[in-house]
Amino acid sequence: MLGKKPEYYSYTQYNFSGLKGQTKISRKGLHFYSSRVTLVFSATNPDFLEHFLTVLFDQKELLIGNLQLVPEAKELEEPVAISDSVKFLCISPVVVLPSSFNDEGSKRFIPPDTDEFSDLLYDNTIERMTASGNFTDQQMAEFYKFQLVADKDYIDRIQSSHKKFARIYPLYDSDVKYEVRGYTFPFVLYAPRPVQQFIYENGLGYFSHKGFGMLDVSGSSTQKREIDLEATYA
Repeated sequence: MLGKKPEYYSYTQYNFSGLKGQTKISRKGLHFYSSRVTLVFSATNPDFLEHFLTVLFDQKELLIGNLQLVPEAKELEEPVAISDSVKFLCISPVVVLPSSFNDEGSKRFIPPDTDEFSDLLYDNTIERMTASGNFTDQQMAEFYKFQLVADKDYIDRIQSSHKKFARIYPLYDSDVKYEVRGYTFPFVLYAPRPVQQFIYENGLGYFSHKGFGMLDVSGSSTQKREIDLEATYA
């Protein structure tokens, strides 16, 4: 769909969620029981976002597996207040390591409470912010504060119930299948506000343009969201 405009052939500054709806997993795959499903899509560039929506709603029907979709309506999310200390929830798994063909390294488990986990995400975030071209060298030099603190109580609760907050996910690029390890747990991120805003709009970690790393800011419905996430990813 994005190939309809040359300047977006290799554009990756966007993020999206999985399809949200009433689902049930069976041996044959994921079954949707909703008459409507929701896709959350995010991008900093308003021109790109408008282009994507135009192309999407030009489609009379979309076929994903055996699921037939008809674009119906779009709704703009309410603005979210971002500070230099934000509690995030994972709408989709966060990938900490890159992947390549026949590379098992991307599936290595890294404890979320280690400096390595936070440092890898910092390096990736700075690389993506630099590539966006939206920040000056002076601004980038000021973005050195970055610390991710995992919600230990959540992780302990998941592990005590014999569920998982980290698992292996398939990833497809040019019809080639890769495997990556994704993490889903609440965490507090300490970073400058522009870094927080970039992450909120573009996702955290690798392969955000493949539907990984989408985050939501914890709010009044945090408890319900976390319960939903446990049921979805655990």
